[in-house]
Amino acid sequence: MIRLETEATSKTAAAVQSAADLFGVLERPELKYTPAVARETAHLYDRVRDHIPEIEWPVYAPYVHAINRIKKERGAAILAHNYQTPEIFHCVADIVGDSLQLAREATLVDEEIIIQCGVHFMAETSKLLNPEKTVLIPDLKAGCSLSESITGADVRLLKERYPGVPVVTYVNTSADVKAETDICCTSSNAVAIVESFESDTVLCIPDEYLAMNVAKQTSKKILTWKGHCEVHERFTAEELLAYKEADPSIEIIGHPECHPDVIAVCDYSGSTAGMINYVKDTRPPKVLLVTECSMASNIQSEVEGVEFIKPCNLCPHMKRITLPKILDSLLMMSEEVLVDPAIAGRARQAVERMVNLKQ
Repeated sequence: MIRLETEATSKTAAAVQSAADLFGVLERPELKYTPAVARETAHLYDRVRDHIPEIEWPVYAPYVHAINRIKKERGAAILAHNYQTPEIFHCVADIVGDSLQLAREATLVDEEIIIQCGVHFMAETSKLLNPEKTVLIPDLKAGCSLSESITGADVRLLKERYPGVPVVTYVNTSADVKAETDICCTSSNAVAIVESFESDTVLCIPDEYLAMNVAKQTSKKILTWKGHCEVHERFTAEELLAYKEADPSIEIIGHPECHPDVIAVCDYSGSTAGMINYVKDTRPPKVLLVTECSMASNIQSEVEGVEFIKPCNLCPHMKRITLPKILDSLLMMSEEVLVDPAIAGRARQAVERMVNLKQ
């Protein structure tokens, strides 16, 4: 087999080598489920026993034990999105949250190394906000359908077509796109950010459904782009109404990346953090989260007495992040995420404006 090395893979290889040179490569530990490993991970298994059968824990525990030991030796912080699987979210992560929470928390990390257990744009965002730190992602192929739906060149064309119109860009985008943006937003602050502009018209890109849902909450004219989240776009109003018909006591909580028809049949709609807080505050007896499946598993242990109905749509990109890949990242200092200096400054400004916006 002939391996073709592109400029991008060459740069990536150089980046990994640079991080490995700076911090060194560690030997792989023995990954055995010993009595000592069992004792030292028992408190962590208590957090996930409702999601991981006891017979499977001996497979996870050696990785959990090794990662938690080595991250301290490395001086590394592990950031994990709410869509990560329970063994990552509850057992090895130092900081968890939605994309806005992780963006904010990334600026407060003291450690030199950040391991981003999310998708690539999240790791880029961490690097933008921490240019002096080493940012790693366990799998460079952990992408995002929204991020891949638009390019910086697309945004430049939009700005030519709508001169003077403010550009609000969802944080689920590449640094190249952020660099062409006035300010970034997340699902939790999109309405407030749109409202912060004096202009009567605002470009809200690339998530079409988020923009349509924002438009229902503002008098401003919202211009959209046809980008969609491949997880949230699969939900339908008919599907949710069928759940309601089968059991009217179910409360349906939807993410604004879903189609407006879906949001219309929800009892509550909000960001990832908003959905979690709603469940914790109201404690509905039965709840259906219209979002990525793992989030229900991750908050279930924190809200006793709430039964979760799970229409399980998984994000294939988030699921590329696994315990073995996190361990490899720590041992080998791979895969490092770098941002082109030519765009980093402008992209950083768009993210910082979002993080610093008073709401």
